[in-house]
Amino acid sequence: MRVHICAVGRLRGGPEADLISDYTTRFDRTGRALGLGPLSISEVEDRKGGGMTAEADLLRRAIPKGAVICCLDERGRVESSPNFANRLAAWRDSGRSDVAFVIGGANGTDPSLRGDADHLLSFGAMVWPHMLVRVMLAEQLYRAASILAGSPYHRA
Repeated sequence: MRVHICAVGRLRGGPEADLISDYTTRFDRTGRALGLGPLSISEVEDRKGGGMTAEADLLRRAIPKGAVICCLDERGRVESSPNFANRLAAWRDSGRSDVAFVIGGANGTDPSLRGDADHLLSFGAMVWPHMLVRVMLAEQLYRAASILAGSPYHRA
């Protein structure tokens, strides 16, 4: 199952980009034998100032047809890493070829796109900078693959 991070905004070089690159490489290496990956990142940017609605349209174009849609949202479900790994495996095992993790813009994700999501995932009640959310998601994807592979990386 291919994994996509579809996010509003452009990530410039720097420590966040380095961490995402590292976790992407780790995920791809670990996930390959598990039928997970590769991990790709699609960035969209509303240059016309259309707000959340325009961002949602751009994000919809970045999401592969038929993909499981998982929006990162503060109203979503907070899950343990093992539960997240099991959810990812269940999507894979159900025959889905793609999963798209959607990260909205500064004002969040448009309610219509959030409503279309198969799952809402939260990293807690706090609001996180979007670039850190990408890093945390990339790390959790690698952690999920490690859990499914039986690797000692995850210590609960």
